[in-house]
Amino acid sequence: MSYPPREPYPPAVRPLQQAYAPQPQAAPWGAGGVPAPAQAPWQPPRHPRGGTALVAVGSAVAALALVTSISQIAVMTSAFGALVGSLVALVPLLAVLLGIRWVDRWEPEPRYALLFAFLWGAGVSTLVSLWLNTAFTQAVYLSTGNVETAELLGASVGAPIIEESAKGLGVLILFLARRRYFDGPVDGIVYAAMIAAGFAFVENILYFGRSMEILPQIFVMRGILSPFAHVLFTVAIGIALGLAARSRSSYAWLWSLPIGWLVAVLLHALWNGSTFTDSFFGLYVLVQVPLFVSAVILVVWLRRRERRVITGRLVEYARAGWFAPHEVTMLSSFPARRAALAWAARGGPAAKRAMRDFQHSATALALARQRFATGRREPGYHQGERALLDRVTTARATFLRALSLAR
Repeated sequence: MSYPPREPYPPAVRPLQQAYAPQPQAAPWGAGGVPAPAQAPWQPPRHPRGGTALVAVGSAVAALALVTSISQIAVMTSAFGALVGSLVALVPLLAVLLGIRWVDRWEPEPRYALLFAFLWGAGVSTLVSLWLNTAFTQAVYLSTGNVETAELLGASVGAPIIEESAKGLGVLILFLARRRYFDGPVDGIVYAAMIAAGFAFVENILYFGRSMEILPQIFVMRGILSPFAHVLFTVAIGIALGLAARSRSSYAWLWSLPIGWLVAVLLHALWNGSTFTDSFFGLYVLVQVPLFVSAVILVVWLRRRERRVITGRLVEYARAGWFAPHEVTMLSSFPARRAALAWAARGGPAAKRAMRDFQHSATALALARQRFATGRREPGYHQGERALLDRVTTARATFLRALSLAR
């Protein structure tokens, strides 16, 4: 599906006015019907707030757990060690967050959901791991009487199972609470990576804070060589739940989640176990680096696939008259989106906000259409589609009016 070449977006003012002529009223309503011409003022449907409330309560619990975790770390190291560790741990955290932002560009996840994910990883997951990892290692020591065996099994068996279970539970909560908006593997990667980022941040505080005398070496190991290690493990769970979200079965997650969890545990165990060998750097180069590169390639492929899906669905709406062809071109490219935002900014902050809302609403519209077309029947889909089309139309009128007044 393609159009004849058009001028790049944004066009000059006169062609723009022609391109934005009133849109025909035919629209891809559900199976392709036409909206009723005259109705009472339409109101967006009210969606259940149970999922949002669950995330809000979970965020509060996770924040309390984070405070408890940091307090325990301060006791285990020292207040000064925890402070220095926190500052140094910000460096790899920033790198991971920038990576997550790069992945989450087509349809940015809600900030409250991302905040929950980070707090869950930094608070609940770390606190559970602090307690259970210690208990597991002590149990092994009491059973074997061997410190080295206890440390080896604690790191390569106990920690992977406990930590990936704690982190995976957070991804599952988001999947169940926001299932309607959990569109696929990319969403799963974003949420899992954010949980892993929070977990790695607090874990780094512990490692950095208790190793002040060899802090440069520890920073190289954890901050430079492996800042994405926990992300690499936990995204296996996110991808598994993302694939389940694409399934027509409401229970697909019951079999996909254990598979993703097992992969995460095995990757984690492989990493932790390699630190006890004399050939760590050899395994790092031969195994960990290829795994990381493969993960990056997979993410790039998924993002491109998402772009193709969005473009294809917007083409359908363009054929029905809701978008101009050059708008589809603009919405299918990040450089063009940035150029459109810069162009709309000439009309002032309100016009720029309207352009951003136009872009986000169009993306949400395309993804909602994709869910419907692939058999994920959602209650209130047609009302939601109409709401997004109204937002697209309103946003377009807003930035065009502002730009015409600014001339």
